[in-house]
Amino acid sequence: MPQRSTGLHTTLLGESGPLLAFCHGLFGQGKNWTTIARGLAADHRVLLVDMPHHGRSAWHDSFDFIQVADELAGLFDEDDPVRLVGHSMGGKAAMVLALRHPQLVERLCVVDVAPVAYRSRSEFAGFIAAMQAIDLERLERRSEADGAMADAVPDPTVRSFLLQNLRRDDAGWSWQPNLEVLGRDLDVVGGWPEEALAGAAPYDGPVLWVAGQNSGYVREEHAEAMRRWFPLHRRVTIKGAGHWVHSEQPEVFTEVLRRFLG
Repeated sequence: MPQRSTGLHTTLLGESGPLLAFCHGLFGQGKNWTTIARGLAADHRVLLVDMPHHGRSAWHDSFDFIQVADELAGLFDEDDPVRLVGHSMGGKAAMVLALRHPQLVERLCVVDVAPVAYRSRSEFAGFIAAMQAIDLERLERRSEADGAMADAVPDPTVRSFLLQNLRRDDAGWSWQPNLEVLGRDLDVVGGWPEEALAGAAPYDGPVLWVAGQNSGYVREEHAEAMRRWFPLHRRVTIKGAGHWVHSEQPEVFTEVLRRFLG
């Protein structure tokens, strides 16, 4: 397995105001939030985080939400509590962080994910298989990778999103995500660490839940779990958006988030 530097890679935008941090989802990178971050950087210090196993952050031997949340917690200080935003996998990590370290989180925005285990993960397994199937040693240009993934990932927008993770340096092409571990531990990524959180109290800070109208990740059957862990939440559904709410409807999402931040 390729060696990675230790720790989390972060980018800071803005010089004053409350600390606002963004946690991306599976196959994402901190820079995916750049457009929205720039819109909020006049009033916030905005931290874009490459999650563990992604971007320029460290790889580990396994994926575990407790470990991820505790690693994220090391970025923050209870004297400067963070306004935390997390999408999908990053939303689960943000929720776990708020439950385990509530003194670090001033308020929380969860984007299109619930504190539950999801049964179907075949789509993401297919993405990983398509990425791993590319012979990086023979690859000459990014367009070849795009063509090789076309059958397995027919949606050009999704394919482009995945290919943002393909990097080339002096050593050749490589994938930034830890595909081996993410693929092996996909059940954990799609799960929820219920047993590990058994002794945790509900998070009593304000929580905004943002769901995409065309997504099935936040459903009425999840309402009980949402209330149990995060009793002070309100839910907003954004029209014309699927799972990647913030990239599909960035202006609406930014306005909804801005109102929550105050």
